[in-house]
Amino acid sequence: MNAVTDDLRHVLLTRFNLPSRGHESVVRARENWLRDRVVLFERYCLPSVRAQTQQTFSWIIYFDPRSPAWLLDWVRGHEQRGHFRAFLREEVPRADLLGDITSVVGTGGELLTTNLDNDDSLATDFVARVRSVPVDGERTVVYLADGLIGRGGRLYRRTDRHNAFCSVREPWDRPVTCWTDWHNALPARMPSMVLHGNPGWLQVIHGTNVSNRVRGRRARPSVHRDTFPGLLDDLPEPTLREIAVDFTVAAPGRVLREAGRAIAKAALAGVAGRQGLDRAKVVWASTRRPVR
Repeated sequence: MNAVTDDLRHVLLTRFNLPSRGHESVVRARENWLRDRVVLFERYCLPSVRAQTQQTFSWIIYFDPRSPAWLLDWVRGHEQRGHFRAFLREEVPRADLLGDITSVVGTGGELLTTNLDNDDSLATDFVARVRSVPVDGERTVVYLADGLIGRGGRLYRRTDRHNAFCSVREPWDRPVTCWTDWHNALPARMPSMVLHGNPGWLQVIHGTNVSNRVRGRRARPSVHRDTFPGLLDDLPEPTLREIAVDFTVAAPGRVLREAGRAIAKAALAGVAGRQGLDRAKVVWASTRRPVR
């Protein structure tokens, strides 16, 4: 990826296997988690980044310094091919994050940071769209609200106004980046812009997902294959009956379940705070059976 060609310095930020606390640590401790993540990264995440129509960005990925030797060899191979810049850290406080970003893209102009999970994908025009958003120089979080979710051979289109594919554009005087808070909490910290249109991202639900669930309505993979090249080829087209059943029965049921989860989550967070909410997720994750 090209680093910088103008005054907007854009960096994709990915946590690959940083040591984590709470409910994610339970999932990550499961056997073969790392090997599964490598497969998902190479199947979905990496191809989507390399397929961006605009390559004016850098990609920083963080790894646990205690990673097994096979993974570190794999990381070095990708670095040598110029796919991303890797940093080995047990944690990433803001000062270290800004230092790492500066070492890759320098400073000056504006900084744009985008969160990208290691098992997710971007539409080919994602970078071009978030870079083209006009802002007035004030720190702003930008979301592409529309995306896709794939699970079990089915594709769904979903609108999520404050999703995990968040981007923060800001001046370089006191940058905070897109990792300053939870992705859905960023609008409470800064102005936000929510853009609608063609799906800008793809999440694939699999056995090691922590909190992602099927949401939205059935979609036809053929409509979106051009903007997600190679990522939807194994998904069959739904029949008219399947689309109708999903629209009239399954989708409304998902909406009701999500509303119930949102109410329960908000109530627990209000009483116990974020730490209490995370402890509840630990219990849930430790008893959850992997989905295959």
